[in-house]
Amino acid sequence: MRERGNALLIVLVIAGILALVGLLLLKGRSSQDASNQKQDLMAPKGKDSAVEDGSSTLMGDRYIEYSPEVLASNKDKKRVLYFYANWCPTCRPADADFKANESQIPEDVVLIRVNYNDSDTDSEEEQLATQYGITYQHTFVQIDESGNEVTKWNGGQIEELLERL
Repeated sequence: MRERGNALLIVLVIAGILALVGLLLLKGRSSQDASNQKQDLMAPKGKDSAVEDGSSTLMGDRYIEYSPEVLASNKDKKRVLYFYANWCPTCRPADADFKANESQIPEDVVLIRVNYNDSDTDSEEEQLATQYGITYQHTFVQIDESGNEVTKWNGGQIEELLERL
């Protein structure tokens, strides 16, 4: 009888320890989730972070996320649309390269990142892709002041962009 009592006590102690560890893990996770939510609320978001006149976003003045206002407000510059996908393994390094080397983009040029076929794509971006016959991501289209295609190419980073201009 005494052995059964000791075994039961050991099982109860182990169960209590496991329950305590589980509660601590859950508390830590919910604390981390709350911290992440607070950061998300404080952090500016893509297109919502555009300056009111549509001239730029957090990306910069020469490499900008698409919005109809951005497209319209930059008619006086050479505009290059960069059809980007957030899941694309070649788009992400190109995106990082453009951000890191934005100062190399001439002042009279604006590179506009258009979300293509991904979770961030909106109907206006889908219409642009259709308008310019885009069939896959990592495609660039230079357009004139009227929105007509000047040239189109696939792939590349800052060096190829500068060569194509």
